[in-house]
Formats: sequence, C-alpha cells, structure tokens
Amino acid sequence: MTTLRTFVDVLDERGLLQRVRRSVDTVYEISTVARALRGRPVLFENVTGFSMPVVSNVCASRDLLAMALGVEKAALLAKVGEAIEHPVEPPVESAHAYHELAPDATKLPILTHYPQDGGPFVASGIVIARDAEYGINASFHRAMVCRADLLALRIVDRHFSAFIRRGLREFAFCIGNPLPVLLAAAVSVEIGKSELAIAHALAPSPVVEVAGHLVPPAEIVMICTLTGELHDEGPFLDLTETFDIVRQQPVARIDRVFARPGALYHALLPGDLEHKVLMGTPREPTIFREVAKECTCLDVRITPGGCSWLHGAVKIRKAHADDGRRAIRAAFRGHASMKHVFIVDEDIDIDDPLALEWAMATRFQAHRDLIVLPGEKGSSLDPSAEHPANSTTKVGFDLTIPWDRPREYFLRAQPPMPVNLADYV
Repeated sequence: MTTLRTFVDVLDERGLLQRVRRSVDTVYEISTVARALRGRPVLFENVTGFSMPVVSNVCASRDLLAMALGVEKAALLAKVGEAIEHPVEPPVESAHAYHELAPDATKLPILTHYPQDGGPFVASGIVIARDAEYGINASFHRAMVCRADLLALRIVDRHFSAFIRRGLREFAFCIGNPLPVLLAAAVSVEIGKSELAIAHALAPSPVVEVAGHLVPPAEIVMICTLTGELHDEGPFLDLTETFDIVRQQPVARIDRVFARPGALYHALLPGDLEHKVLMGTPREPTIFREVAKECTCLDVRITPGGCSWLHGAVKIRKAHADDGRRAIRAAFRGHASMKHVFIVDEDIDIDDPLALEWAMATRFQAHRDLIVLPGEKGSSLDPSAEHPANSTTKVGFDLTIPWDRPREYFLRAQPPMPVNLADYV
C-alpha cells in the first residue's frame, strides 16, 4: 500500500524533495515559498504554532504522477484512460494506528494562501460519501474554516450534491491522500462509478475503515455532518489564477478527527501546478477517446498555459483532408469546458509551446483552418465568459500540414549529423 508518506519518502531518497527547516507561517509564507519552488516537492518541517509538517507540490508534474503510478510518462494518458474504463474495486485493509484528535480545524496547519482569501482553506481535501444505491463517491471540495468546528464546503451540482438531495448528512473528509486517489478524485465519471475503484486500477490503493467509513489511507480523516446551514465561502484563487466569487455554501460540522502517527498535512496550492496537473490530466483520455472516433489520435495534452482546463493540444496522423477539422469538433465533445484547441501533426511536440506556435506560424491559414463556435456553453472558471450562463466562443485551430500541398515543404530542418556536445564544449 502506497501512502502519501511513502511517496514523500521515495522523493526524498531520489533527491527530489526540498526540505525547509526554518520556521514558516501558515499565513501566506508557506504558499509563497511553495509557489516559488515552481513545482518542486517540498516538506516544511517546522510550521509555526503546529507540530504537524506540511508537504506540497507532490504531484505538480506529469513526471511525478507517472512515478507514483509506476509507469513511463508517455504511458500516463493510456493508464488513466484504462483505469476510467475498467475500475477495480479496492480491498479493505486494517486501519493501522490512527489516533483521535480534537475536532478542531484550528489545530491543523491549514493555509491562508492570499490576503484576498475568505479565510484559511483546505484545498487538498477529498470528500468520501456513500449512498445506498450509488455506492461510494470521492470528489475534491475546497473547505473554508468558519469556526474551529465548522467548514464551508464549495459544492457544485454533481454527485455529492445528488447524494445530499437523497438524504446524505455524514461523510468523511480526507486530507493527505495517496496520489492515485488524488488523481482519481479529479476524474468526472457517471454517478455510481467509484473513484476509489479507479484509483485502485491506477495503482494498488486499498481502503481502510475509520469510524465506520471506508476511506483511503489518508494522513488525516475528518468525520463531518452537514448542518443544513449556509455560510459565505470565498474569495478563493481558482484554476485560472483569478479569484472566485463569494457564495453561500453548505456548512459541515467536524465531529471527529483521526490522524496517522507523524501525519503530514498536504497543502495543495490553488491555481498552481499541482492544482492544474490534477484537474487537467483526467480530461486528456476523454478527449483522446472522442478524437479517435474521427481519425488516428496519437496524443492529447491539456496545457498549463491554458489553466490546464481551457486549452488543449491534440496530435493526430492525418489520413484525409478534413481530419483536422473533425478532430476539433471531437475534442470539444471530449471536454466540454475547453475553449481553444490546437490540432497538430505527428512531428510536433505538444509539450513544447514553441513548437505549437511554430506550427501555427508555418501551417495555419485562418480563412481555411479556423473553426469558430460562438454562443457555446463554456466554463464557469473562465472570467471572460458571459455569466451567469457561461456562454463563450470556442475556437479550434487546425495547425496540420495542408492536405493539397507537398508535405516536404512544411517539415522542420533537423541537425545534419549526430554530435556529442561534450566533445566540443
């Protein structure tokens, strides 16, 4: 069983973990330092006022996710797609050595990330909810500390809210989850398909029973009850690196808190690389699946420059003149919140924004290769969309080589001979 703790140990053994030993504050300081590290995993060992260390940036890149899942980075998309299509129910193992803490959020090193924040926020928390008919649902919900024993949860209208309408009141709120669980909880699947089963298909991820709830072996497990009240929630920095609005959101009372010995608090930085990798990666297989229905799809990337949500790049192998345009429409079917998509040939590196721009500069003509779809349903995360309906204009860019032109005219020159640079400099 791989826990967050064991993965942090692996990072440390491989020299990938940055340790910060000086005293740091949960208000602004930890978030600022972690962001400055630009995605490098970091462990804050000495948190002012708390005995619990804070870890961040543990899955801030595709390389780190692939490492946690035990696959090559190039195989990550296929691995995630396979797990979504073929989940595996996890076994139940004994919950070792959890001890109970006071039901008090102020005793945990919960960060205040920015001066605009509505309060301290748990950004890495996963709700584990169970319904008699639909089974277990695992989903991310940010939680703002309202009082020592009260949290305001941002709950969008999806499966957790459906469970609530069906009578759910008590749930588990887990912080410091194994990486397969973090990734699976960000997946959007039909109601009744367990994200914990997707996590177990990604990598062995058994569950444990804590206070009557089947949960992942998280560092911290809160047992919470919805009070039926609403409270102002926000502002909060969202995926777009802009601040979300204040809303009235449901309040949950913290009834019990359990922690593993030597627990680590996982601080996921809102709007930063870890947030983006977790949100964007699960959308790539759904885009791939739809594009593959129209043409040969080779790879998909939700790009960090597009907030890992609004922009995508799709690599195809063209067999027909209109494959690029068909791929555009299919990609939007695969991720309905996407705003702009770029279709490229197999020789373009979709992880290189300079290569994408080069393809646009040399292969694209707007009158021929642009698809504009005005008045489409967009994303609530896009501050430029027409709210409250989230109406947006979606645009697809076919950056592939024109079908009626000789391919060799569009190929980038390669170095004329192999060299070992160490022989020269």
